[in-house]
Amino acid sequence: MNTGIPINTAIEPLETLAALFEGEGAAEYFGEPVTQAQHMLQAAALAQAENAPAALVAAALLHDVGHFDALTAEQGGLGGALLMAGTDNRHSHTGAQWLARWFGPAVTEPVRLHVAAKRYLCAVEPGYFERLSEASRYTLTVQGGPMTADQAAAFAAGPYARDAVRLRRWDEAAKDPGLDVPGFASFAPLLAALIEAPGHRYAGG
Repeated sequence: MNTGIPINTAIEPLETLAALFEGEGAAEYFGEPVTQAQHMLQAAALAQAENAPAALVAAALLHDVGHFDALTAEQGGLGGALLMAGTDNRHSHTGAQWLARWFGPAVTEPVRLHVAAKRYLCAVEPGYFERLSEASRYTLTVQGGPMTADQAAAFAAGPYARDAVRLRRWDEAAKDPGLDVPGFASFAPLLAALIEAPGHRYAGG
């Protein structure tokens, strides 16, 4: 589904994000029992429940924006469907690159690394793979499978590895169809305080 939402800096970033959550976000979350928006909102709520820093809550909220068709025109607007069809859509990198026009690395780096964090955890934590959903196990195979020992060591040495691992755990847990969480608007003030790009401060309202 291509929403036709203008993905540029001509409008307020939170207006763009709200439209994505309300539009494409209502679509299914690729084999999981929640929508894409529910999944990301649940991840953010879990982050808040653990008193995560604001930037990491934002990363949890926005970690899967790279799945949205509106960000993947160069892939034919397939978004997450490309991943489920067996081709890595690199949504973590797509999302992080797009978000970097407004947010700093404390938000974008955990987003960029959240797929790598799954591969890392599957390599180093006994039993982690067994806790993945069926869909997450499938996408793991598309995304490269568990890391090698050398890859895991290199990942763990990175400055945002710990944040990415925390985000990954919320990501896996945020698939409860019975969980009631706040909507996107409740996170707007938190996001607004983190926006860095000149001329794009959220006016509120």
